[in-house]
Amino acid sequence: MFDSLLIANRGEIACRVIQTARQLGIRTIAVYSDADAQSRHVALADDAYHIGPAPAQASYLDIAQLIEAIKLSGANAVHPGYGFLSENANFAEAVADAGAVFVGPPPDAIRAMGSKSNAKTIMGNASVPLVPGYHGEDQDPAFLSKAADEIGYPVLIKASAGGGGRGMRRVDAPEEFNRALEGAQRESKAAFGDDRVLIEKFVTKPRHVEMQVFADGHGNAVHLFERDCSLQRRHQKVVEEAPAPGMTDTVRSAMGKAAVAAARAIGYQGAGTVEFIVEGERVNEPDGFYFMEMNTRLQVEHPVTEMIIGVDLVEWQLQVAAGEPLPLSQDAIAASGHALEVRLYAENPARNFMPQTGQLNHLRFPADTSHVRVDTGVREGDEVSMYYDPMIAKIVTWDQDRDGALRRMRGALAETQVVGLNTNLEFLAAVAAHPAFIDASLETSFIETHLSTLVLDAPPVSNDILALAVLAALRRDARERMKAATASNDPHSPWQLNDAWRLHGVGDIELRFQDGENDIVLRARPTAAGYQVAIGETKCLVDGILDETGTMRAEVNGVRISATVLGDGTDIIILAHGRKYRLTRHDAIEEASAAQTLGGKLSAPMPGKVVLVHVEDGEKVKAGQSLMVLEAMKMEHVILAPADGVVANIRFAAGDQVMEGDELLAMAEA
Repeated sequence: MFDSLLIANRGEIACRVIQTARQLGIRTIAVYSDADAQSRHVALADDAYHIGPAPAQASYLDIAQLIEAIKLSGANAVHPGYGFLSENANFAEAVADAGAVFVGPPPDAIRAMGSKSNAKTIMGNASVPLVPGYHGEDQDPAFLSKAADEIGYPVLIKASAGGGGRGMRRVDAPEEFNRALEGAQRESKAAFGDDRVLIEKFVTKPRHVEMQVFADGHGNAVHLFERDCSLQRRHQKVVEEAPAPGMTDTVRSAMGKAAVAAARAIGYQGAGTVEFIVEGERVNEPDGFYFMEMNTRLQVEHPVTEMIIGVDLVEWQLQVAAGEPLPLSQDAIAASGHALEVRLYAENPARNFMPQTGQLNHLRFPADTSHVRVDTGVREGDEVSMYYDPMIAKIVTWDQDRDGALRRMRGALAETQVVGLNTNLEFLAAVAAHPAFIDASLETSFIETHLSTLVLDAPPVSNDILALAVLAALRRDARERMKAATASNDPHSPWQLNDAWRLHGVGDIELRFQDGENDIVLRARPTAAGYQVAIGETKCLVDGILDETGTMRAEVNGVRISATVLGDGTDIIILAHGRKYRLTRHDAIEEASAAQTLGGKLSAPMPGKVVLVHVEDGEKVKAGQSLMVLEAMKMEHVILAPADGVVANIRFAAGDQVMEGDELLAMAEA
């Protein structure tokens, strides 16, 4: 086994690898960019080396900088994690040339699967079933358009060199093809340095099912069963589970054999994942699945496999890379129970899952147990920056069956608290509670199909939450009055009390809150135990304690409620009942979303780079027409005209960096 291991990655996966390496007594070495100097993975590692500025191209994707860190640190081995250079054959070779062991497959295997078109040819020769499509080298747009016509719409344009949903476009009609091709090629070039694409038939009602495979240098290759990753948005996985609901042992065996055959066909070593598209209505038929691609690395969703198999896949990776045989044969690998994983992202589901940036002012996760696991690369106070993936954590649950795992997931999500930026937490909770998901009615369009019931407008704040807001506000007022009284010349003055004392008796305390567009006036009157709060014609009795950390234990009309109450300027944030409530005290409603027009102006919905400007000053445009394309967090976001009009003032050009809220252009009436 190795004495030292450099992790050529950041965030959650770097922390995950460090955890296993530390358990094996291996010295861990982190690398970091300017943006990550104070990050969690740097703090966990034994040593850390700076590799450049914040942009990934100048740091985590800079092979020369990483090789220099390997040489300076004396690392015996390098774990690439996932993303970045994890599937880059040139990096694997450079690691070996630097005298270290690359914890991954041989460079030739990476190259074989790195080109999706080449991979399809290899898999076809190995009798692995393929989706009908074009996987060749001719990249002429006219030729590709003709190929799409022959395959038949709808088709899927996919980046030949990468995955993760980047460089992927669904096209439903011939007239949409050229624009979709341009976007896919541009995004692929930016993400992978290669703009080649392939065209495939889009399978209707598809399920995304993948097989975890492992191979060593002694001729052994096994699978560790499947994962269902059908719940996706923008072609990126959001929820994963194992085993795949409804899959029969016959289909599982056929898919497992196909996956192992794929690994053997390229002389694979280490951890890999063979992804299949499954025709939803033929999930129980052994010929109802097709090869999509092979990821020559550890997957983000590997924890669900670890939970049902009871192994540490990172430890297996290190053992195989050290030349040891696989710890288990195929016959000795057995699955137990059911596991689910959700990805907690800094994003706004109400704004088409727009990535968010900002500080994690408050962060709480459920405790790790044999049933609940949280993998994260951030801590309270850390920043989610514009430079990297916005994932905050992976929350994983296990139980004897799917119903039990789902129940535990709903509980784990209810215990999770994030304040400081928008997240998909409530969206994930809605998925876990959705009848169709509970019934395992899965397909890759699940989120799109059920979006209206998964992303809901916030309901009016309930009376018990309003009562908690009053209690929190008054408890904080009392704390401030106590401080003022202590510092005053007359600490015993009745004017220093917070009991609504008046010259002619006790009066009401009026509090005004804003809940969305609703202006709420509440009146509280002190009682022997707490306050009586008048909410319209309804009266509530509320009492409780609020400590300095924001933990509240209260009783509303005899019902005990535990909550967390935080302040954010004039806002009161209440975390209770598994939801986050924000009320503004004595303040106007928050400004409308930056993505919406205001006074004829269009603003940047997130920090990023302008990659295309489709219009010119003075040009007439129609509602829904593409005006600009921004790139943020490796994804493209199209700025559309909100209405018919004339472009009045374009403020940024292609290549310019913009911050959230920057005015991109102005619109005037036609």
